[in-house]
Amino acid sequence: MNAYFSSTPFRLTVGLLALMALIVMGSIARLNFEKAKYVNPMPATISVSGVGEATAVPDVGEFTFTVTAKGDDAASAQSQSAEAINTITAYLAEAGVAETDVKTSGYNVYPHYRYEDRVCPIGSFCPSNEPIEDGYEASQMVTVKVRNTDDAGTLISGVGERGATNISGLNFTVDDTDSVLAEARTAAIADASTKAQALADQLGVHIVRFIGYYDETGYADQYYAKGYAMEAMDAAVVPDMPVGEDTTTVRVNVTYEVR
Repeated sequence: MNAYFSSTPFRLTVGLLALMALIVMGSIARLNFEKAKYVNPMPATISVSGVGEATAVPDVGEFTFTVTAKGDDAASAQSQSAEAINTITAYLAEAGVAETDVKTSGYNVYPHYRYEDRVCPIGSFCPSNEPIEDGYEASQMVTVKVRNTDDAGTLISGVGERGATNISGLNFTVDDTDSVLAEARTAAIADASTKAQALADQLGVHIVRFIGYYDETGYADQYYAKGYAMEAMDAAVVPDMPVGEDTTTVRVNVTYEVR
């Protein structure tokens, strides 16, 4: 009887130790599992880039012209400049250019100076010439958007005949750039998808899902027509204005999860 009771504490101690061992082993297993998740928390991925292009014929032209006038004072110079500008804008309106497509992009009024030579005795100090005010100059730059590109040459000649002192910056662009960008982007994504599938086949993995995307800004390779200075151009001749083509390119980077 005494032997039975004396072994009871021993059995309780062994059971308690076993229970503690199980708890410790479970904790170690859980710790190892958490470490395993921490070591490789991210899935395997592949990243590819795709390029897409869309070509469109420009349907809008834009050019600038400048009117410069000189006068004895600022008011006189401004008045002469305004007369020429008003004549040109009236012509553009008669030619069918909308008022909203003609805007002033620069305006300046500034004095002119001249420098008179000083007569100085030989061997003496001669101070530098002082500027002497010699009238004013008014300059206004206007930007014109041409909706009918076939009219660009005629309009350029017309504003030159009516007092424009300089015409430059003629370029042709696509008015609806969003649709061209969308077309190029669709092609770029398709290119990336094809490359991703080929890469997955080579690596012996399967694409699970799309997990990342980056779209670079598209750009257009535009055809720029030559700028013209009216002093070097025969106003009786209407220049040809080829519009060429715009090529818009979009580049994308796409990331896929693989297994």
